[in-house]
Amino acid sequence: QVSLVESGGGLVQAGGSLRLSCAASGRTFSSYVMSWFRQAPGKEREIVAGISYNGGNRYYIDSVKGRFTISRDNTKNMMYLQMNSLKPEDTAAYYCAADRHSTIRVYQNEGAYDYWGQGTQVTVSS
Repeated sequence: QVSLVESGGGLVQAGGSLRLSCAASGRTFSSYVMSWFRQAPGKEREIVAGISYNGGNRYYIDSVKGRFTISRDNTKNMMYLQMNSLKPEDTAAYYCAADRHSTIRVYQNEGAYDYWGQGTQVTVSS
């Protein structure tokens, strides 16, 4: 079993930055694909970014390319999402997720993921 806990959300002005953290427990964390999802009010949950077990493969949704950076530190059981140049459209609850069936390929469908955190709220004001 893997437990995931997000932190780092908050209120920020447009153009500002936040760094989200995901703390994981579990011996096999280092072999799992990890991703960040978000869900805005009235919208479906969507993937934001994903990363392979060793960081060799990264995926970003088009709307965040060049602004967000996903990373992980397996020695610390941590995953991060650095968010720069934030926009009001980035406002959402952000979730950390792990896919225990994949080590390399980042799947975009939330149904592929087995473990989820409780979420952290990001609000970007104009």
